[in-house]
Amino acid sequence: MEIKDRIRMIMEREKVPPRVFAETIGVQQSTLSHILNDRNKPSLEVVMKVHQKYDYVNLEWLLYGKGEMMVSEEETSFSSSNSDYLPSLFDENLINSSKESAIPENRKEMPLRNAENTPK
Repeated sequence: MEIKDRIRMIMEREKVPPRVFAETIGVQQSTLSHILNDRNKPSLEVVMKVHQKYDYVNLEWLLYGKGEMMVSEEETSFSSSNSDYLPSLFDENLINSSKESAIPENRKEMPLRNAENTPK
């Protein structure tokens, strides 16, 4: 099964025609049509739009066909009890997480050398 088939499965589960599905995820109808008719492979942008709109869909299933279509409850809850969760480079609000780095640094800007001092 290819990614286009998995996208089609999401459309069937949502009971929406391709026109509505394309509108819902924010892509051109022609883009979706080309994907479903095997003319083009979906770009990462299209895949991410599908996943953002239908966040119950397991991303690994959508991309590779691995696992189940639906994300299990444990995977969706990023509660503090989830000890396996490691912060990612892309997580928000982790910048300046330590108290001391929240204090702004006082830096002086170095003035540019005057034109008469620069070698010719």
